[in-house]
Amino acid sequence: MSADQKLKVALIGAGGSAFDRGRSEGFRSAGNWGQQHARIWEGRPDVDFCAIVGRNPERTKEKAEFYGTKAYTRIADMLEQEVPDLVSICLPNQGHFDATMEVIQAGFPLLVEKPLVFNLKEADQLLNEAAKRNVFFAINFNHRFAKPVELADEAIRTGRLGDLTFATWRFGGEGSSDHPHANLIETQCHGFDMLEHLCGPIESVMAEMTDKTGGGYRTLSITPRFENGAVGSLIGTYDSSYAYPDTHRVEINGALGRCVIQDTVKKYTFHAAGSEIGESWEAGYFNDADREFHRTFDRHVDALLHALRNGQAPPVDAEAGYRVLLLAEAAIRSYEQGCRVKLPKPI
Repeated sequence: MSADQKLKVALIGAGGSAFDRGRSEGFRSAGNWGQQHARIWEGRPDVDFCAIVGRNPERTKEKAEFYGTKAYTRIADMLEQEVPDLVSICLPNQGHFDATMEVIQAGFPLLVEKPLVFNLKEADQLLNEAAKRNVFFAINFNHRFAKPVELADEAIRTGRLGDLTFATWRFGGEGSSDHPHANLIETQCHGFDMLEHLCGPIESVMAEMTDKTGGGYRTLSITPRFENGAVGSLIGTYDSSYAYPDTHRVEINGALGRCVIQDTVKKYTFHAAGSEIGESWEAGYFNDADREFHRTFDRHVDALLHALRNGQAPPVDAEAGYRVLLLAEAAIRSYEQGCRVKLPKPI
Protein backbone atom coordinates (compact mmCIF):
# COMPACT_ATOMS: atom_id res chain seq x y z
CA MET A 1 0.00 0.00 0.00
CA SER A 2 1.23 3.51 -0.76
CA ALA A 3 1.94 6.00 2.01
CA ASP A 4 -1.52 7.56 1.69
CA GLN A 5 -3.21 4.14 2.12
CA LYS A 6 -4.03 3.79 -1.55
CA LEU A 7 -3.92 0.29 -3.01
CA LYS A 8 -1.17 -0.07 -5.60
CA VAL A 9 -2.58 -1.61 -8.79
CA ALA A 10 -0.60 -2.62 -11.89
CA LEU A 11 -2.08 -3.51 -15.28
CA ILE A 12 -0.67 -6.15 -17.61
CA GLY A 13 -1.93 -5.26 -21.09
CA ALA A 14 -3.80 -2.10 -22.05
CA GLY A 15 -4.85 -2.75 -25.63
CA GLY A 16 -3.10 -2.41 -28.95
CA SER A 17 -4.54 -1.09 -32.18
CA ALA A 18 -7.85 -0.15 -30.58
CA PHE A 19 -5.94 2.12 -28.21
CA ASP A 20 -4.28 3.80 -31.18
CA ARG A 21 -7.60 4.23 -33.01
CA GLY A 22 -9.03 5.92 -29.94
CA ARG A 23 -6.32 8.56 -29.62
CA SER A 24 -8.37 11.25 -31.35
CA GLU A 25 -11.23 10.51 -28.95
CA GLY A 26 -9.14 10.72 -25.80
CA PHE A 27 -8.39 6.96 -25.74
CA ARG A 28 -11.11 6.09 -23.27
CA SER A 29 -13.90 5.72 -25.82
CA ALA A 30 -12.17 3.02 -27.89
CA GLY A 31 -13.64 -0.44 -27.60
CA ASN A 32 -10.61 -2.35 -26.34
CA TRP A 33 -11.45 -3.73 -22.90
CA GLY A 34 -7.96 -3.17 -21.56
CA GLN A 35 -8.71 0.52 -21.64
CA GLN A 36 -11.58 -0.04 -19.24
CA HIS A 37 -9.06 -1.48 -16.77
CA ALA A 38 -6.83 1.56 -17.26
CA ARG A 39 -9.78 3.98 -16.99
CA ILE A 40 -10.88 2.49 -13.68
CA TRP A 41 -7.44 2.26 -12.06
CA GLU A 42 -6.50 5.78 -13.16
CA GLY A 43 -9.76 7.30 -11.95
CA ARG A 44 -10.21 5.77 -8.50
CA PRO A 45 -9.13 8.02 -5.61
CA ASP A 46 -8.33 4.96 -3.47
CA VAL A 47 -5.93 3.46 -6.04
CA ASP A 48 -2.34 4.24 -6.96
CA PHE A 49 -2.17 3.11 -10.60
CA CYS A 50 1.50 2.24 -10.41
CA ALA A 51 2.35 0.53 -13.72
CA ILE A 52 1.39 -0.77 -17.15
CA VAL A 53 3.19 -3.78 -18.62
CA GLY A 54 3.20 -4.22 -22.39
CA ARG A 55 5.20 -5.95 -25.09
CA ASN A 56 6.00 -2.98 -27.31
CA PRO A 57 8.26 -0.47 -25.49
CA GLU A 58 7.16 2.61 -27.43
CA ARG A 59 3.43 1.90 -27.23
CA THR A 60 3.65 0.90 -23.59
CA LYS A 61 5.50 4.11 -22.73
CA GLU A 62 2.90 6.15 -24.58
CA LYS A 63 0.03 4.47 -22.76
CA ALA A 64 1.76 4.83 -19.40
CA GLU A 65 2.38 8.54 -19.99
CA PHE A 66 -1.23 9.07 -20.97
CA TYR A 67 -2.49 7.43 -17.77
CA GLY A 68 0.19 9.01 -15.58
CA THR A 69 1.91 5.78 -14.59
CA LYS A 70 5.12 3.82 -15.24
CA ALA A 71 5.88 1.57 -18.21
CA TYR A 72 7.44 -1.90 -18.10
CA THR A 73 8.02 -4.59 -20.71
CA ARG A 74 8.75 -7.42 -18.25
CA ILE A 75 6.31 -8.64 -15.62
CA ALA A 76 9.08 -9.74 -13.26
CA ASP A 77 10.71 -6.28 -13.32
CA MET A 78 7.40 -4.59 -12.56
CA LEU A 79 6.58 -6.93 -9.66
CA GLU A 80 10.01 -6.50 -8.11
CA GLN A 81 10.14 -2.72 -8.40
CA GLU A 82 6.51 -1.76 -7.75
CA VAL A 83 5.31 -4.57 -5.38
CA PRO A 84 1.64 -3.97 -6.24
CA ASP A 85 -1.27 -4.88 -3.97
CA LEU A 86 -3.22 -6.12 -7.01
CA VAL A 87 -2.31 -7.07 -10.56
CA SER A 88 -4.99 -6.60 -13.21
CA ILE A 89 -4.53 -8.71 -16.35
CA CYS A 90 -6.21 -7.98 -19.68
CA LEU A 91 -4.52 -9.72 -22.61
CA PRO A 92 -5.70 -11.30 -25.89
CA ASN A 93 -8.13 -14.10 -25.07
CA GLN A 94 -5.81 -16.97 -25.97
CA GLY A 95 -2.79 -15.38 -24.28
CA HIS A 96 -3.85 -15.53 -20.63
CA PHE A 97 -1.97 -18.53 -19.25
CA ASP A 98 1.71 -17.52 -19.08
CA ALA A 99 1.23 -14.06 -17.57
CA THR A 100 -1.38 -15.32 -15.10
CA MET A 101 0.89 -18.15 -13.97
CA GLU A 102 3.85 -15.79 -13.53
CA VAL A 103 1.88 -13.48 -11.26
CA ILE A 104 0.43 -16.37 -9.24
CA GLN A 105 3.82 -17.99 -8.73
CA ALA A 106 5.18 -14.64 -7.56
CA GLY A 107 2.40 -14.62 -4.95
CA PHE A 108 0.57 -11.41 -5.92
CA PRO A 109 -3.22 -10.92 -5.72
CA LEU A 110 -4.73 -10.70 -9.19
CA LEU A 111 -7.82 -10.01 -11.26
CA VAL A 112 -8.00 -11.66 -14.67
CA GLU A 113 -10.30 -11.23 -17.61
CA LYS A 114 -12.50 -13.98 -18.92
CA PRO A 115 -12.01 -16.56 -20.26
CA LEU A 116 -9.67 -17.97 -17.63
CA VAL A 117 -7.95 -20.04 -20.35
CA PHE A 118 -9.11 -22.23 -23.24
CA ASN A 119 -8.49 -25.71 -21.80
CA LEU A 120 -9.07 -27.43 -18.49
CA LYS A 121 -5.47 -28.63 -18.05
CA GLU A 122 -4.19 -25.06 -17.94
CA ALA A 123 -7.10 -24.00 -15.74
CA ASP A 124 -6.24 -26.77 -13.26
CA GLN A 125 -2.62 -25.65 -13.16
CA LEU A 126 -3.56 -22.03 -12.44
CA LEU A 127 -6.04 -22.87 -9.70
CA ASN A 128 -3.71 -25.39 -8.07
CA GLU A 129 -0.80 -22.93 -7.99
CA ALA A 130 -3.05 -20.21 -6.57
CA ALA A 131 -4.42 -22.56 -3.91
CA LYS A 132 -0.91 -23.61 -2.81
CA ARG A 133 -0.01 -19.97 -2.24
CA ASN A 134 -3.42 -18.85 -0.93
CA VAL A 135 -3.46 -16.14 -3.60
CA PHE A 136 -6.42 -13.77 -4.01
CA PHE A 137 -7.50 -14.79 -7.53
CA ALA A 138 -10.53 -13.05 -9.09
CA ILE A 139 -12.11 -13.15 -12.55
CA ASN A 140 -14.15 -10.40 -14.19
CA PHE A 141 -17.63 -11.77 -14.81
CA ASN A 142 -18.92 -8.21 -14.73
CA HIS A 143 -22.42 -9.06 -16.07
CA ARG A 144 -23.31 -10.11 -12.52
CA PHE A 145 -23.06 -6.47 -11.44
CA ALA A 146 -25.60 -5.02 -13.87
CA LYS A 147 -28.61 -3.51 -12.11
CA PRO A 148 -31.17 -5.70 -13.96
CA VAL A 149 -29.19 -8.82 -13.00
CA GLU A 150 -29.09 -7.75 -9.36
CA LEU A 151 -32.87 -7.19 -9.44
CA ALA A 152 -33.45 -10.61 -11.00
CA ASP A 153 -31.22 -12.22 -8.40
CA GLU A 154 -33.14 -10.52 -5.61
CA ALA A 155 -36.50 -11.62 -7.06
CA ILE A 156 -35.32 -15.23 -7.22
CA ARG A 157 -33.73 -15.23 -3.74
CA THR A 158 -36.81 -13.72 -2.09
CA GLY A 159 -39.14 -16.25 -3.71
CA ARG A 160 -41.05 -13.88 -5.98
CA LEU A 161 -40.62 -16.26 -8.92
CA GLY A 162 -41.36 -19.39 -6.90
CA ASP A 163 -39.89 -22.69 -8.05
CA LEU A 164 -37.93 -22.05 -11.25
CA THR A 165 -39.12 -23.87 -14.36
CA PHE A 166 -36.98 -22.53 -17.21
CA ALA A 167 -34.33 -19.93 -18.05
CA THR A 168 -33.13 -18.67 -21.41
CA TRP A 169 -30.02 -16.73 -22.42
CA ARG A 170 -29.51 -15.27 -25.89
CA PHE A 171 -26.46 -13.20 -26.80
CA GLY A 172 -25.07 -12.49 -30.24
CA GLY A 173 -22.83 -10.08 -32.08
CA GLU A 174 -19.73 -9.87 -34.23
CA GLY A 175 -16.49 -11.68 -33.52
CA SER A 176 -13.55 -13.51 -35.04
CA SER A 177 -10.90 -15.93 -33.83
CA ASP A 178 -8.74 -18.77 -35.04
CA HIS A 179 -10.12 -21.00 -32.27
CA PRO A 180 -13.05 -23.16 -33.48
CA HIS A 181 -14.98 -22.70 -30.22
CA ALA A 182 -14.15 -19.07 -29.50
CA ASN A 183 -17.75 -17.87 -29.24
CA LEU A 184 -18.58 -20.61 -26.76
CA ILE A 185 -15.48 -20.19 -24.57
CA GLU A 186 -14.71 -16.47 -24.64
CA THR A 187 -18.21 -14.98 -24.96
CA GLN A 188 -20.88 -17.45 -23.88
CA CYS A 189 -18.87 -18.06 -20.70
CA HIS A 190 -20.93 -15.09 -19.50
CA GLY A 191 -24.07 -17.07 -20.32
CA PHE A 192 -23.04 -20.14 -18.35
CA ASP A 193 -21.94 -17.98 -15.44
CA MET A 194 -25.18 -15.99 -15.45
CA LEU A 195 -27.45 -19.02 -15.67
CA GLU A 196 -25.73 -20.72 -12.75
CA HIS A 197 -25.47 -17.47 -10.78
CA LEU A 198 -29.23 -16.95 -11.02
CA CYS A 199 -30.63 -20.47 -11.28
CA GLY A 200 -28.13 -22.74 -9.53
CA PRO A 201 -25.83 -25.50 -10.78
CA ILE A 202 -26.30 -27.02 -14.23
CA GLU A 203 -26.61 -30.79 -14.06
CA SER A 204 -26.19 -31.64 -17.75
CA VAL A 205 -26.03 -30.10 -21.23
CA MET A 206 -26.87 -31.02 -24.80
CA ALA A 207 -25.57 -28.94 -27.70
CA GLU A 208 -25.93 -28.19 -31.40
CA MET A 209 -23.36 -26.08 -33.24
CA THR A 210 -22.83 -24.91 -36.80
CA ASP A 211 -19.79 -23.81 -38.78
CA LYS A 212 -21.80 -22.91 -41.90
CA THR A 213 -20.33 -19.37 -42.10
CA GLY A 214 -16.72 -20.56 -41.72
CA GLY A 215 -14.23 -19.68 -39.03
CA GLY A 216 -15.28 -22.32 -36.54
CA TYR A 217 -18.50 -22.99 -34.65
CA ARG A 218 -19.65 -19.39 -34.58
CA THR A 219 -23.28 -20.15 -33.74
CA LEU A 220 -24.53 -22.63 -31.15
CA SER A 221 -27.56 -23.73 -29.17
CA ILE A 222 -27.28 -25.48 -25.81
CA THR A 223 -30.01 -26.95 -23.61
CA PRO A 224 -28.97 -27.16 -19.97
CA ARG A 225 -30.82 -29.01 -17.22
CA PHE A 226 -30.43 -27.59 -13.73
CA GLU A 227 -30.02 -29.59 -10.55
CA ASN A 228 -33.26 -28.04 -9.24
CA GLY A 229 -35.20 -29.63 -12.12
CA ALA A 230 -35.56 -26.50 -14.27
CA VAL A 231 -34.51 -26.58 -17.92
CA GLY A 232 -33.07 -23.88 -20.12
CA SER A 233 -31.56 -22.70 -23.37
CA LEU A 234 -28.42 -20.83 -24.34
CA ILE A 235 -28.10 -19.42 -27.86
CA GLY A 236 -24.88 -17.66 -28.80
CA THR A 237 -23.42 -16.39 -32.06
CA TYR A 238 -20.75 -14.35 -33.79
CA ASP A 239 -22.99 -14.24 -36.89
CA SER A 240 -25.11 -11.36 -35.64
CA SER A 241 -24.52 -7.74 -34.60
CA TYR A 242 -24.16 -5.93 -31.30
CA ALA A 243 -25.88 -3.01 -33.04
CA TYR A 244 -29.22 -4.84 -33.03
CA PRO A 245 -31.72 -3.83 -30.35
CA ASP A 246 -32.31 -6.62 -27.83
CA THR A 247 -29.13 -8.42 -28.88
CA HIS A 248 -28.98 -9.82 -25.34
CA ARG A 249 -31.96 -11.25 -23.47
CA VAL A 250 -32.38 -13.33 -20.34
CA GLU A 251 -35.79 -14.71 -19.36
CA ILE A 252 -36.40 -16.63 -16.15
CA ASN A 253 -39.74 -18.27 -15.40
CA GLY A 254 -41.01 -19.70 -12.15
CA ALA A 255 -44.29 -21.00 -10.79
CA LEU A 256 -45.12 -17.56 -9.33
CA GLY A 257 -43.71 -15.14 -11.88
CA ARG A 258 -41.33 -14.20 -14.66
CA CYS A 259 -38.46 -11.73 -14.99
CA VAL A 260 -36.72 -10.49 -18.14
CA ILE A 261 -33.34 -8.76 -18.57
CA GLN A 262 -32.86 -6.79 -21.80
CA ASP A 263 -29.43 -5.89 -23.18
CA THR A 264 -27.77 -6.53 -19.79
CA VAL A 265 -28.18 -2.98 -18.48
CA LYS A 266 -31.12 -1.58 -20.44
CA LYS A 267 -34.27 -2.87 -18.74
CA TYR A 268 -35.62 -5.29 -16.14
CA THR A 269 -39.25 -6.41 -15.92
CA PHE A 270 -41.17 -8.63 -13.52
CA HIS A 271 -44.67 -10.05 -13.88
CA ALA A 272 -46.48 -12.10 -11.28
CA ALA A 273 -48.14 -15.21 -12.71
CA GLY A 274 -51.51 -14.39 -14.24
CA SER A 275 -51.02 -10.63 -14.03
CA GLU A 276 -51.08 -8.31 -17.02
CA ILE A 277 -49.63 -5.56 -14.85
CA GLY A 278 -45.89 -5.76 -14.25
CA GLU A 279 -42.98 -3.88 -12.73
CA SER A 280 -40.06 -2.48 -14.68
CA TRP A 281 -36.73 -0.78 -14.08
CA GLU A 282 -34.87 1.46 -16.52
CA ALA A 283 -32.10 3.90 -15.64
CA GLY A 284 -33.38 7.40 -14.89
CA TYR A 285 -32.35 10.53 -16.71
CA PHE A 286 -29.29 11.24 -14.56
CA ASN A 287 -28.43 7.61 -13.79
CA ASP A 288 -25.57 7.08 -16.25
CA ALA A 289 -23.80 4.71 -13.85
CA ASP A 290 -26.46 1.99 -14.22
CA ARG A 291 -27.21 2.77 -17.86
CA GLU A 292 -23.71 2.09 -19.22
CA PHE A 293 -22.44 -1.46 -19.71
CA HIS A 294 -18.82 -0.51 -18.98
CA ARG A 295 -19.83 0.62 -15.49
CA THR A 296 -20.70 -2.95 -14.52
CA PHE A 297 -16.94 -3.36 -14.27
CA ASP A 298 -16.71 -0.36 -11.94
CA ARG A 299 -19.31 -1.98 -9.66
CA HIS A 300 -17.36 -5.23 -9.66
CA VAL A 301 -14.18 -3.34 -8.75
CA ASP A 302 -16.00 -1.69 -5.83
CA ALA A 303 -16.80 -5.13 -4.41
CA LEU A 304 -13.40 -6.57 -5.31
CA LEU A 305 -11.34 -3.88 -3.59
CA HIS A 306 -13.56 -4.03 -0.51
CA ALA A 307 -12.89 -7.77 -0.30
CA LEU A 308 -9.15 -7.33 -0.87
CA ARG A 309 -8.82 -4.65 1.80
CA ASN A 310 -10.74 -6.76 4.33
CA GLY A 311 -8.99 -10.08 3.75
CA GLN A 312 -12.08 -11.66 2.19
CA ALA A 313 -12.47 -13.98 -0.80
CA PRO A 314 -13.00 -12.34 -4.21
CA PRO A 315 -16.64 -11.53 -5.06
CA VAL A 316 -16.16 -13.66 -8.20
CA ASP A 317 -13.45 -16.24 -7.61
CA ALA A 318 -11.38 -17.58 -10.51
CA GLU A 319 -13.01 -20.95 -9.82
CA ALA A 320 -16.03 -19.50 -11.66
CA GLY A 321 -13.80 -19.32 -14.74
CA TYR A 322 -12.92 -22.98 -14.31
CA ARG A 323 -16.59 -23.89 -13.91
CA VAL A 324 -17.73 -22.24 -17.15
CA LEU A 325 -14.84 -23.86 -19.03
CA LEU A 326 -15.97 -27.21 -17.67
CA LEU A 327 -19.47 -26.47 -18.99
CA ALA A 328 -18.08 -25.39 -22.36
CA GLU A 329 -16.05 -28.58 -22.76
CA ALA A 330 -19.13 -30.63 -21.81
CA ALA A 331 -21.09 -28.82 -24.54
CA ILE A 332 -18.35 -29.59 -27.08
CA ARG A 333 -18.43 -33.28 -26.14
CA SER A 334 -22.20 -33.28 -26.38
CA TYR A 335 -22.09 -31.88 -29.90
CA GLU A 336 -19.31 -34.21 -31.05
CA GLN A 337 -20.90 -37.32 -29.51
CA GLY A 338 -24.54 -36.43 -30.12
CA CYS A 339 -25.60 -37.05 -26.53
CA ARG A 340 -26.41 -35.30 -23.26
CA VAL A 341 -23.34 -34.87 -21.03
CA LYS A 342 -23.53 -34.74 -17.23
CA LEU A 343 -21.49 -32.30 -15.17
CA PRO A 344 -19.80 -32.85 -11.82
CA LYS A 345 -21.35 -30.82 -9.03
CA PRO A 346 -19.57 -27.53 -8.17
CA ILE A 347 -17.36 -27.74 -5.09
